[in-house]
Amino acid sequence: MTENSAAVRFFYGTRFGRFLLKEVLASRVDRLCVRFLCSRASGFLISGYARRHGISLDPKAKYATFRDFFVRQKPGISPIDLTPGHLASPCDGWLSVYSIESGGTFHIKGSDYRLNDFLNRQIINEKSYEGGLCLVFRLCASDYHHYCYIDDGYQGANHYIPGQLHSVQPLACETYPVYTLNRRVWTLLTTEHFGPVIQTAIGALIVGGIVNDRENCRVRRGAEMGHFELAGSTIVLLFQKGRLALAPHIKGQTAGGRELRVEQGMFLGKAEKRPL
Repeated sequence: MTENSAAVRFFYGTRFGRFLLKEVLASRVDRLCVRFLCSRASGFLISGYARRHGISLDPKAKYATFRDFFVRQKPGISPIDLTPGHLASPCDGWLSVYSIESGGTFHIKGSDYRLNDFLNRQIINEKSYEGGLCLVFRLCASDYHHYCYIDDGYQGANHYIPGQLHSVQPLACETYPVYTLNRRVWTLLTTEHFGPVIQTAIGALIVGGIVNDRENCRVRRGAEMGHFELAGSTIVLLFQKGRLALAPHIKGQTAGGRELRVEQGMFLGKAEKRPL
């Protein structure tokens, strides 16, 4: 999956577009956009947005604002694989998989990232993630923008990192190191079956908002963890070496950074058994 919208091709694929994008990001127009999309004046956008992205609207549902529509609950939510030791997708989206190399580095869509730069230099032992896996879930406009816990365990604090709001479409990620520029929230999940997992929610597209419902508490597999507001976004999961064995079909279809369509709750792999 390598589609880019016409706007993304202009803003990231042309010199003039990149100049305009820089001015837009510097203007803090995001505040005005958020205010508008949370107001009743934005309601007229819903029908066109739904039609453009193939979203079926419930004729009985009434949304006061575009924001209310965007964070709606999904009708007929797909069942979540709750089997102990199974990894279920935390969200709808396009999945790509990368290896975490020596020094805690990983390479996504043309950009290299170091673990502690990705976390804004809030120190994590990078060596403990060497040889592990980085799973990237890119959510599109038509997706359900809520995400759930991947396992039973304990969620630590939410670490909010202010930043810009670039698109997360492939061309944008190839042009800029989006995942260290964008606004994001990361937390450490101490999970029962996968050990310590770093989960990061990344905002996108001028108006991205991130809401994690809780912190510093016990959590349950499949329960809602949080949601995005107003624009397509990304979830990144970082696993230590020897903690996760991807299902063969997932491993094969995401080889070489290819994207695979997944749905929330879908089986992706199993916890590896570690020696006592």
